[in-house]
Amino acid sequence: MNKGENGKAITVKTPDEIALMHQANQIVAGVLALLEGEIAPGVTTYTLDKAAETYCRDHHAVPAFKGYRGFPASLCASINEEVVHGIPSKQRYLRSGDIISLDFGTLYKGFYGDAAITVPVGEVRPELAHLLEVASTSLYRGIEQVQVGNRISDISRAIQECAEGHGYSVVRQFVGHGIGSQLHEAPEVPNYVQRQASPRILDGMVLAIEPMINLGGAKVKILHDQWTVVTADRKPSAHFEHSVAATAGGPLVLSQRNDLNGSC
Repeated sequence: MNKGENGKAITVKTPDEIALMHQANQIVAGVLALLEGEIAPGVTTYTLDKAAETYCRDHHAVPAFKGYRGFPASLCASINEEVVHGIPSKQRYLRSGDIISLDFGTLYKGFYGDAAITVPVGEVRPELAHLLEVASTSLYRGIEQVQVGNRISDISRAIQECAEGHGYSVVRQFVGHGIGSQLHEAPEVPNYVQRQASPRILDGMVLAIEPMINLGGAKVKILHDQWTVVTADRKPSAHFEHSVAATAGGPLVLSQRNDLNGSC
């Protein structure tokens, strides 16, 4: 256990713990792959939530978000201008041209997994397709910086430069985080560079890196349900996330599907 510059404890994981976290995150990856295949006009976010929970429990894991600080569902399903923490509903139907962020977490054998994707519903406008492409790319630019000896701010800078270089804005009120035996651990992983010094990246540190990139301005607000975060200007937002371990050999993307290349 080490201390970050802000004094909060940062845990590093053993190889065995990282192996367990890989298993937890592979369940998350399976959920997201399943949901991506179910996305279509007319599907409700409630249907997606139930499919996610069933898959998770069938793989001997617990949905990490359900009941977390009172969250009522297993899946965060955020459509268009909803940035994160959208609550699934039987009344919320997907429409062609929407984009939807799917954020899911698991608890498996004492360790957490966490990842997110944003996907189109049917055909979307070119500007939305480009937003998704840049937001995804910004995540991998951040992952490339998960090198032992780098600082958290190197991740932040890579994400911010990628997103803002294409004319988009980066959400500042919500950030990535460490992850392990707790869903949210130190250090925070902002998607923009802060003025204060940031912690060094250590061998065995595991980070949930999650850029939230807006088509319009960076400001967001929380709706009356006390969960759903929306862009203040109601322009669309995209959210991508991976759980990544820092190793001597470079970043290990724990939530990358096994059938895909986990390198950057």
